[in-house]
Amino acid sequence: MRPTVAAVHTAAISLQVHPDLVVTGARGTHARSDFLLVRVVTSTGVEGYGEVSATPLWSGEDGVSSAHFIREILAPALVGRPLVPVGGLELLMDRLLAGNPFTKAGVSIALWDAFARTLDVPLTVALGGPYRDEVPIKLSLSGDAAALDSVFRAATGAGFQAFKVKVGLGVAGDVARVSRARELAGPGAFLGADANGGWTRSQAARAIPALAQQGVSFVEQPVAPADLDGMRQLRNLGLPVIADESVFGLADLAALVRAEAADCVSLYVGKSGGPGRAVEMGRLASSFGVDTLLGSNGELGIGAAAQLHVACALPALSPEFPSDIIGAHYYTEDILAEPLDSDGRRVKLGDSPGLGVRPRADLMRKFQ
Repeated sequence: MRPTVAAVHTAAISLQVHPDLVVTGARGTHARSDFLLVRVVTSTGVEGYGEVSATPLWSGEDGVSSAHFIREILAPALVGRPLVPVGGLELLMDRLLAGNPFTKAGVSIALWDAFARTLDVPLTVALGGPYRDEVPIKLSLSGDAAALDSVFRAATGAGFQAFKVKVGLGVAGDVARVSRARELAGPGAFLGADANGGWTRSQAARAIPALAQQGVSFVEQPVAPADLDGMRQLRNLGLPVIADESVFGLADLAALVRAEAADCVSLYVGKSGGPGRAVEMGRLASSFGVDTLLGSNGELGIGAAAQLHVACALPALSPEFPSDIIGAHYYTEDILAEPLDSDGRRVKLGDSPGLGVRPRADLMRKFQ
């Protein structure tokens, strides 16, 4: 007998970013995150876990709206339906709720986790992998002068050796910030720049050559998300261009590919609407010669585990650019009973079924 979805529970949680790692960029300051954890229980008693990691300033979603949509719209439609195929349940959620990819991704992660646990295989196997068992990672640096120095000390203290610097705040200040980051990191350290769409075309055209002289390896989202023509033109200035805010779903990715607007795409499990769709997008990108990496919306341990399994399920993950699977490194506490195997340089895949992680016991009691 095929398992069905028996229940969908949620638990709200809010965490403070480690004070020395607070990120300030062109889209604002990220000092605290509100999340919604999701638990799916099947008719056979298998549990799967998910995470809605949505920041209103960035995505327009938050834990309150996610809890309402899951409780009132998604859960009533999912309960009683067969767990397999998970893709069919994702299509059902699309028919019931427009937009809100991070909310639907939180449920999707839990459904995929339950499915993989039912099969008694790691999630990456259920997604078609693994093609690798560890993923190199990097951390964002932001701030100026003493603030940047403090962030760098905290980042290297956590083991990080690869970084991207938040820019898009004014060309002169951006160049100075990257110059200081290069001085701190040393000439051989991996260093990228992330503008979060904060530059105009003319600002980007001035900034990118100056950043290239600092040995920067890429520039991420240099101009506004919709300015694909501008991104294509900026690819001629000597640095690879990574698209982030320009690409949420498959339609965005197709437009980016047609416009030849980027060398690499930063995939999110949340932006994509779930793990299966993130893998689908990564495979499509690679078929057109566009690299992929796993970007971050400040995911917690469950979301970071989903990132890891997706990254390991991608046939082609960028060999040049580290991913942003930062998990508990970014926050003052971890939500997992057992942390991911991460030392700041890479995060390593385990062999437990599903995501291979569970929330702490005290958080389990919060599910409603």
